[in-house]
Amino acid sequence: MNIRSLTRGDGVVIGAAVLLFIASFLDIYSFDGVDDDGIPSLWGSGPVLFGVVLAGLIGAALVVVARALPQPKKVAGLDLGQLGIAFTVFAAWCALGNIFDPLGAFDNDNSSFADRIDPGMGLILALIATLVLAAAAVATPLVPALKGNLLPAGGPSAPQPYGAQPPGGYGYPGAQQPYPGQPGQPGPGGQQPFPGGQPQPQQGQPPAPQPAGDFSPFWFAVPVPRPLFPEDGSPTPIAELAPGTWYLAVEQRGQALVAQTQDGRRGVLQDTSGIQRG
Repeated sequence: MNIRSLTRGDGVVIGAAVLLFIASFLDIYSFDGVDDDGIPSLWGSGPVLFGVVLAGLIGAALVVVARALPQPKKVAGLDLGQLGIAFTVFAAWCALGNIFDPLGAFDNDNSSFADRIDPGMGLILALIATLVLAAAAVATPLVPALKGNLLPAGGPSAPQPYGAQPPGGYGYPGAQQPYPGQPGQPGPGGQQPFPGGQPQPQQGQPPAPQPAGDFSPFWFAVPVPRPLFPEDGSPTPIAELAPGTWYLAVEQRGQALVAQTQDGRRGVLQDTSGIQRG
């Protein structure tokens, strides 16, 4: 899991889930002229607990986990994130119903008693939390302001040539890979990848087109989540590159890059604007 791939919208989802959890410990009812000390919390009602509290918390967890996973996961044929959104909308719908009718069918035979009962602070906060939760979950993929990174993308403090001293492991600039063109190792034809020891371009600049024979593999990170398409030109993405993770560019095709993920899959990154080179 990569928490750096979380967006601002995911941050709103997490905050709303925390508010919902706090609301679950508050009063479910409010009685006129009655001390609230003996009133149960949201945990004292099965329908509210399962339909509002647990549904909302499970939905928030699914949305956040789906965003943090390097590859999309499915449950019963449904995308994990979409399933989480459905849970959040269901929780908001149930919370709204409990606000309008906190006692359910009980007030049909005791109308005079029911007139003295109103939704408690727990139900009110739960409604607010689930509405925010559902709105953020639905709007995050659609609103550009919510798509921004929640955490700054990690990366090297200064541009480094491909193959410089690494922090270690695949997915970081400088990790040892079975590709030609590392500094100190001759590439095809016995030529060094960086004649004269010149470093690579500054971070944040898209790679300029260059002849295939002059291309050397390099590490890069994307500023926002971007799809990786199959090399055969199919329109369906095979993966999503997440900010904060380093990927290996193994080939350049015009302005596009052929990138390799941590699990060895290769695909075409069509949008290379603003990438950070390692």
